[in-house]
Amino acid sequence: MKKTVLTFGLISGLIVSVLMGGTLILADKIGLGHSMAVGYTMMVASFLLIYFGIRSYRDNTLAGQISFGRAFTCGILISLIATVCYVAMWEVLYFNFMPHFMDSYFAAEIHKVQLSGLDPATTAAKVADIQHSQQLYQNPFVNMAYTFLEPLPVGLIITLISAALLRRKPRVEPAAAPEVMTT
Repeated sequence: MKKTVLTFGLISGLIVSVLMGGTLILADKIGLGHSMAVGYTMMVASFLLIYFGIRSYRDNTLAGQISFGRAFTCGILISLIATVCYVAMWEVLYFNFMPHFMDSYFAAEIHKVQLSGLDPATTAAKVADIQHSQQLYQNPFVNMAYTFLEPLPVGLIITLISAALLRRKPRVEPAAAPEVMTT
């Protein structure tokens, strides 16, 4: 399982990382709302390798048979490797090339709340929450935790679906009919 998980996890991680980098470069041109939709779409596309990884493991290593639990284990490990690649790419891009990206994001969120027409007390409370999140995000460990939680649910859902679709119980051959002795 190790070879399959590493191979498909690293390929999925490479795809999600490269696509995320490209999406961040284009974020200003396509807008924050659209870039989030594009971001989750590319996560789904890269996590489709979970399905192919489980299928490869089932067909090439387990002779076409796999339980839901073993398929889930294989899929979640692929998902975790791809997610770690995603987080590593984000950390490199954010801290080295785009340190003000999240400032722009939080400013847009505050602007959206201010334009929402909520009463002043509710608006002030939501703005304070956003500012608190912005302060938390400056901590690299919190930053990594938030970033880890972005793709992980997508990977979990695709893992559950793939494990359910690909599970195959061992075939039970029907017992041969007893030979009838004739005299």
